[in-house]
Amino acid sequence: MKFGSVDNPENIDFTLPNDHPDTLEVLKKNTSDKLKMYIGCAKWNRADLKGFYPRGTKDELTYYSRQFNAIELNATFYRIFPPEQFEKWHGKTPDNFRFFPKLYQEISHWKRLNQEVKPAVDNYLYSAVNLKDKLGCVFLQMNSNFAPKDFDRVINFVESWPNEIPLAVEFRHTNWYNDPSVSEDLYQLLEKHNISNIIVDSAGRRDIMHMRLTNSRAFIRFVSANHKSDYNRLDDWVERLKIWKNAGIEHINFFVHQNIEKNSPLLSAYFIKQLNSELGTTLNIPGKTNIQNKHIYI
Repeated sequence: MKFGSVDNPENIDFTLPNDHPDTLEVLKKNTSDKLKMYIGCAKWNRADLKGFYPRGTKDELTYYSRQFNAIELNATFYRIFPPEQFEKWHGKTPDNFRFFPKLYQEISHWKRLNQEVKPAVDNYLYSAVNLKDKLGCVFLQMNSNFAPKDFDRVINFVESWPNEIPLAVEFRHTNWYNDPSVSEDLYQLLEKHNISNIIVDSAGRRDIMHMRLTNSRAFIRFVSANHKSDYNRLDDWVERLKIWKNAGIEHINFFVHQNIEKNSPLLSAYFIKQLNSELGTTLNIPGKTNIQNKHIYI
């Protein structure tokens, strides 16, 4: 994941911003007292996660899904898979596993949520719903040049989205979050329709760290800098998630990306271990024997 990458991460202030004033107010509205936490990587293929799979592993997804309980399914951004493929993925994974598929690029990048986007959305969802109970939350990622001048497209898209399918959205143009006249309207729109506001934590885009939750789901895409500071950043996230847990959050979806993806399972395992220790969760720790060496960077 190259978005937000920098050449000198040691020069970046990675301090997590304070929560938006309305974030805790949103969490107070949650009536569930059961926390659902899903932590994973962005990909499961062997080519990217070098060294993660034991020698002789025949099916990567089957093994991955016994180590982690979630995957951010980026492959669905590049093509619409047939229903049968989603059924196969469903069948290979345990009952507690969840998929978080990205919406197809025709929707977000080619048609850019215009009035002709509905057939593409319907076609996508016709296949994706075959994940059944293992469909965690679909997410929409807009291009960095998609600006608030097209806010009407966002309104139309959100209002037509089926209520029964959880949705999270990610905007990358700075004015969605740094122009108050825009951001407040956006937050209210997402709150009204129970849509999650994705937080992207990357080195080069601190300007979009809005820290504004719009429902009881925190959907966080953490982009490692492949630097020793990654572990301190994850420790800070553990502390923030502890606050949100105490405030009543219901869903935590956290996905670790790296510019060099092969280390993402190790980082994710470290993060899960810290969550179990600090939040009292009982998530499986992938590759327990491999996370003792905290500092994998030089």
